Amino acid sequence: MVASTSTRRAASPKAVAETREPMAKVDTAWLRMENPANLMMITGVLRFATPLALDKLRALIGERFLAYHRFGQRAVDNGSAAVWETVAKPDLRWHVRAAKLPRKAGKTELERFVSELASTPLDHSRPLWQFQLIENFEGGSVLVSRIHHCYADGLALVQVLLSLTDTAPDAAPRVRPAKSWLKHEKRGVLARLLAPARAGMTRAMAIGGKALDKGGAMLRDPVLAATMAFEGSAIARELAIALSLADDPPTAFKAGKLGARKQCAWAEPLPLAEAKAICRVLRCTVNDLLLACAAGALRGYLRDRGEKVDGVTIRATVPVNLRPLEHARELGNHFGLVFLDLPVGEANPLRRLERVAASMRELKRSKQAALTFGLLAAVGMAPAGLQRMALDLFSRKATTVATNVPGPKRPLYLAGVELREMMFWVPQNGTIGMGLSILSYNGNVCFGLIADARRVPDPEPIVQRFRNEFEKLALITLMEDWSGDIVAGDADATLRYFSRAP
Repeated sequence: MVASTSTRRAASPKAVAETREPMAKVDTAWLRMENPANLMMITGVLRFATPLALDKLRALIGERFLAYHRFGQRAVDNGSAAVWETVAKPDLRWHVRAAKLPRKAGKTELERFVSELASTPLDHSRPLWQFQLIENFEGGSVLVSRIHHCYADGLALVQVLLSLTDTAPDAAPRVRPAKSWLKHEKRGVLARLLAPARAGMTRAMAIGGKALDKGGAMLRDPVLAATMAFEGSAIARELAIALSLADDPPTAFKAGKLGARKQCAWAEPLPLAEAKAICRVLRCTVNDLLLACAAGALRGYLRDRGEKVDGVTIRATVPVNLRPLEHARELGNHFGLVFLDLPVGEANPLRRLERVAASMRELKRSKQAALTFGLLAAVGMAPAGLQRMALDLFSRKATTVATNVPGPKRPLYLAGVELREMMFWVPQNGTIGMGLSILSYNGNVCFGLIADARRVPDPEPIVQRFRNEFEKLALITLMEDWSGDIVAGDADATLRYFSRAP
């Protein structure tokens, strides 16, 4: 039997072109970084005060999430190039699903469930995102999101998730994403989140005084960013420094090959106002404070395992946003990475904070972020073998990924239900097997950890120690009331107790 014309005729080149568009080189790099040990997903957990209905969630995702046309496309990589291919109608029953936990499940069971999802790859035959809703958990609901990194970086995806929310439970339907709460922020959340990063991009890209007016072109063509970067002697020095960095020391966090299982855990929220009060006394930023607490928590974990950590410093790769404010609503990856020292070998918590703050100040003056942005673009074009070599080279020089995202100051509502807490984790790459996440929301700050189960079988002691480290520094600020020596830098005598503490 002769096949009909409709079945025999291939799609016209024009029709194919209309359903496909090329993927940016940096996004291609993140698509190709995925391997069974490190899935390139950004995983989020949103906890709600009261139950959230699945049908309302699906309607909201269809209306607001799919308003971003990119999420109606799947990533296709033929080996030579990657493209975005439009899906006629994404199956919301697959992408937005119900999940259940045992009847009396608590935080431990929820962390186990999130860990399982963080270890499970998305279906590459579909758009690479999925939401799972636990409709009944401790009197409320939990939404677990998974979105592939090739769609956007963590800052953009947090913005996407927040665009699903409103500032009131009875907000009118079909509002423009995020508009209902953006207008209530004093400067707008985008300005508040991105203003420091915008300034950082100006500094990083002002090579030879030529890059300031090239920002838009650089976003459109990351290869140009790489070319301009290597034209600058400062960037060349940063490359030499990065390549000359010694491999990170062989702690338990780097020992052995990665497995396919991830472990997730998070600490109870801490009051942001208290963190800011500590920072005013100790003359540091909130970011410095929280990363120093993370370093102390990692130190305590290693000591509990019997490891000798005195004098040891490990590195974290920290994403630095390179997205100008006018591009804040766009998806895609517009960030570089910098290497931050975490002095886990420093016993004194105040000295540890001082060292983290000093490292952060040095990085703000460097060009590392611009360098890695260009390198990621180059990796996206390179053959697979060269990609693996580049990832292995850079991942050997760090132990963890660390992210800190400031969120809205006021409570938000999704489909009329109050959002109580948020946490997220970005993926690790190469041989890095751990990620630290810090997120502020509604007057609180949350700390979470994701780690390879072979290297950190139980991350709970680390997140518990985070609060202990925070309380140590809070106590130091009280001590400062009667001893001006602490801020003056002569704190050794008063902090001997902490120097002995793990």
